[in-house]
Amino acid sequence: MSDTDKLRYPIGRFAPPPTSTPELRAAHIQTLRLLPERLKAAVAGLDNAQLGTPYREGGWTVRQVVHHVADSHINAYVRFKLALTEDWPTIKPYDEAAWAGLSDSKLPVADSLALIAALHARWTALLESLSAGDFEHGYNHPQMGRQDLATVLAIYEWHSRHHTAHIVALRARQSW
Repeated sequence: MSDTDKLRYPIGRFAPPPTSTPELRAAHIQTLRLLPERLKAAVAGLDNAQLGTPYREGGWTVRQVVHHVADSHINAYVRFKLALTEDWPTIKPYDEAAWAGLSDSKLPVADSLALIAALHARWTALLESLSAGDFEHGYNHPQMGRQDLATVLAIYEWHSRHHTAHIVALRARQSW
């Protein structure tokens, strides 16, 4: 893995688990439950200039990463609900980079941290109520194809750790 790839993928690229077990899903849900506090801890004490620092050359700023997590996980939550209430709906993708460039991605991170905390409280409650069969539901992603909810859960578990690691690794490199 190149140095750029190590900065871009500090925990490695996503690899879907070979199977979905109740224990694995419970561990993934636990990561989602802990994300709000872990992300809050990752940015604790950072000043405005530090929040405006890209985690890598050409990458998003710490502030944009936090806002991106909120944007992405809101979309994931809605997609879960669509998959649970419709028969393999086709979801609408969005341009993450364009969203990261919108003016609300310059707001204080506290707003997105609060949103992530509330969202994850609801999302984990929903996830814990699902049966094994519910995780076989899914949606059609126009770019990624059919995705069942067990795989999507694994993706967002990885996504949570991935973006938190961007911030933690930057802090370590910068000795913040």
